[in-house]
Amino acid sequence: MKRGLHTFIGLALVVFLSWPDTSHYFAQGVITSAPWTGTWAAAPDVTADPGFNNQTIRHVVHTSIGGTAARLTFSNLFGTKPVTLGDVHIARRASGARTIAGTDKAATFNGQPYVTIPVGGTVQTDPIPFQVPALADIAVSFHIPSQTPPRSTGHVEGLQDNWIAPGDVSADPAFTGGVVNAAGEQSYYFLTNLDVMNAAATGAVVTFGASITDGFASTPNTNRRWPNRLAERLIRSGMTVGVLNQGISGNDFFTNGSGQAGLTRFARDVLSQPNVKWVIVSDDAVNNLISGNPPSAQQLIAAYQQLVQQTAAAKVGLICSTLTPFEGLDEWTPDIENTRQTVNAYLRTKESGCDAVLDQAAALGDPAGSSGSTAFARAYNSGDDLHPDDAGMQAIANAVDLSWFAALPPINAPTACGRIAMGEGLAQGQSLAACSGNVQVNVRGDGYLVAVKNGATIWSSQVSGTPGAEVRMQEDGNLAMYDNNGAMVWQTHTSGNPGAYAYILPNGYLVIFSADGTALWSSQG
Repeated sequence: MKRGLHTFIGLALVVFLSWPDTSHYFAQGVITSAPWTGTWAAAPDVTADPGFNNQTIRHVVHTSIGGTAARLTFSNLFGTKPVTLGDVHIARRASGARTIAGTDKAATFNGQPYVTIPVGGTVQTDPIPFQVPALADIAVSFHIPSQTPPRSTGHVEGLQDNWIAPGDVSADPAFTGGVVNAAGEQSYYFLTNLDVMNAAATGAVVTFGASITDGFASTPNTNRRWPNRLAERLIRSGMTVGVLNQGISGNDFFTNGSGQAGLTRFARDVLSQPNVKWVIVSDDAVNNLISGNPPSAQQLIAAYQQLVQQTAAAKVGLICSTLTPFEGLDEWTPDIENTRQTVNAYLRTKESGCDAVLDQAAALGDPAGSSGSTAFARAYNSGDDLHPDDAGMQAIANAVDLSWFAALPPINAPTACGRIAMGEGLAQGQSLAACSGNVQVNVRGDGYLVAVKNGATIWSSQVSGTPGAEVRMQEDGNLAMYDNNGAMVWQTHTSGNPGAYAYILPNGYLVIFSADGTALWSSQG
């Protein structure tokens, strides 16, 4: 069944986080009521490193959206022994391994500087009071005090230099003694996520796939992967949508090897990302076709049907990418090409269940724009007939319809007099009458939420959501107003009460009631 992409924002649960005794973590002005949203990620896999011992690693990550606070995730998912790390620092990068003086902030784990990650486990830092810029390089440094086994959890071929230094120099802007880790294939170690707090964030889109998504054949150290290019387009358009890259080179739907099989890792690497609202499923199926034991079109279609079911259950919008051409590759055959074309034709139909289609085949095919092309356009071919070059990466990003990620989706109109139930709301210029009395609540043309009795305003939110104000009764029990960028500008602070509803009384009071009828908030205090 076809689902509208825009419905997922309204259906998704908005969680307002709080931490006990965390005021010391935050500088003045840091927003603590916004949900975490991912700004950068690297899909976890097994890295072939020799192990680390009393060394500091400095990684560089490139953000998509900014935020007022940061949170880091470290993983030992594929480790064979517990790993201890700590003295974690985050800073703005200057160039190379150097950071900008004065931007450094230390991170802790439940208030402690070091943490031991069990085998198969992950840990997150406490919230860090750090102004994260959009589309910026952030240096993440951490000390490993004792010997780790070879083959860590990380992300191979991350296309970004990392640096290793002896001892603990996490806080050193110059990273004294550090050298480029030439043997590491520009991999990431242990670090898998950077999340931010941003009240304007409408969610994150996860790009899921294999080497094309991972950026293979794009220029290293330049952030020219197509997910990076998509993030740039979103920021330029004024949209605040995190873009998370969960590509693993060599990955496919069915085989463990280059990462866990795509169908196996999908729930963890996609559906568990913070504030995920959409996923673009890209090129895993291409690797299945060139594996030497290509599946049938029906087997690949069945894989997509599994993803349709999983994303529908999670209320995440599914954007399916057509499979890119690869004639010229030794593995190409007419039969495999027929399978690719059959799968692509299916994905373009409403019967696929995809909420939208990113037509990468049309974007990269030769002649340009032809969805039936069997080979890459010359201008987009990196030279191996399988991976796009920098221009091809840009072409994929350009083919994404940004309206898929519109900040404010349509809302459901109230269905009962005087009542705004879960998932319902009012757009600018709309009103709701009480069940009795000459009373109504409305969102005025200037963006203020007001209660009116006998034609006179008796209460106002005192905050305008103009332009494009919208008031929504969230699934968590919070009545909130958003502007047209998706930024929350006013709320009743009644989250944590699923099933609550707003009600306009005959006396003009706007009240939030819990599911059992307890008054949680009133416009009259």
